[in-house]
Amino acid sequence: MKSRGEALRNYVVRRLMLMIPTFIGITFVSFLLCQLVPGGPIDQLRLSLAGGGRGEMGSGGGRVQLTIPDDQLAQLRRFYGFDKPLPLAYGEWLAKTLRLDFGTSFRYNAPVIQVIADRLPVSIYYGIITAIFTYGICIPLGMLKALRHRTRVDTVSSILIFIGYAIPGFALGAVLSNLLAVRWSIFPLGGFESAGAAHLGFWARAGDIAWHSVLPLIAYLAGSFAVTTMLMKNSLVENMSADYVKTALAKGLGWRRAVFVHALRNSLIPMATTAGSLLGIFLTGSFLIERVFNIPGVGLLAFEAIQTRDFPIVLGFIVISSVILMLGNLTSDLAVAFVDPRVRFE
Repeated sequence: MKSRGEALRNYVVRRLMLMIPTFIGITFVSFLLCQLVPGGPIDQLRLSLAGGGRGEMGSGGGRVQLTIPDDQLAQLRRFYGFDKPLPLAYGEWLAKTLRLDFGTSFRYNAPVIQVIADRLPVSIYYGIITAIFTYGICIPLGMLKALRHRTRVDTVSSILIFIGYAIPGFALGAVLSNLLAVRWSIFPLGGFESAGAAHLGFWARAGDIAWHSVLPLIAYLAGSFAVTTMLMKNSLVENMSADYVKTALAKGLGWRRAVFVHALRNSLIPMATTAGSLLGIFLTGSFLIERVFNIPGVGLLAFEAIQTRDFPIVLGFIVISSVILMLGNLTSDLAVAFVDPRVRFE
C-alpha cells in the first residue's frame, strides 16, 4: 500500500510527463499557423513597396512601383527562417525554445524574451493585486451572504454583484475613464505611471502607481467578483444544510464551530479548483482593459504582435502561456487534494 506522499509524487510525475506531448501539440499547431498565415514581414515589405506610395519617379512623371528582386527575396526568406521545410523549421525552433531562445522580434528588433520580460512586471503587478482583492473580499463576502441568506444584505449585494458582472470589464473601464479621468479629472487617463515617476522617491512612486491602478483594477474585478462570491456562497449554503452538519449540531457541537470549521473547510473545495487560474492572470491579464487604459502589459503586447504578424513574439507568448496553463491545472488539482483529504491519486 503506497503512502499518500508517494502516491502524490507519482501523480505529479505522470502529469508532468503528459505535459510533454501536450506542449508539442500546442506549439506545432501554432507554429504551422504562423507559417501559413499571410501578412508576415516579407508580405508587409512587398505591400509597402507595391501599394504604399513608395515609388520612384519615372521618365514620364509617373510613379514606378518597386518590387523585391528574386535573389533579395530568397535572402529575406533565409534571414527570417522561411526557406526550410516545415518539420525541419519546427525542430530547429523547438530546440531553441527549450534553451529559452524565442528568437528576435520583427517589430522591436530585440530578443523576444527581453521584450516579454520588460512587460512582465506590469502584468504580474496587476495579477497579484487582482488575486488579493478577489479572494480577500469575495470569500468573506460569500460567507456573509450564506450566513444572511435571503435577507436584505444578501439581496442588495446580489443585485450590485450581478450588475457588475453584466457589464464587460473593458466597457466599464471605458465608462469610468470617460467620467472620472476625462470629464472630472479625478484619476489619470491611462498608463502604468506618470511621466518622470522613475525619478521620484519610493513611496511617492508607489503612490503614483497605485493612483493609476484604481480604474483598471475596478475593471479587472467587475466580472470575477460575481463568480467567486456566488461560488463561495452557494457552496457554504449547501454544506450548512448537509447531514453531517445537522448531526454535529444534534450531538451538541457549537453552531459556530460546526459552520466555521467543518462546513467552511468543505466549502473551500470548489474555491481550490480556481487556484490554478491565478497563474494565468499573472501573464495574460485582459488585453482589452490594457488597451483602454494604455497599460504596457503582456496581454496587450501579444495582441499587438498578432496584429503586426510579429510571429516570434506570438510563439513566445503561446509557449509561456501554455506552460503556465498546464501548471495551473496541476496546481488546481493539488489544491483540491490539500483541502479535501478524501482525494486519492491512485
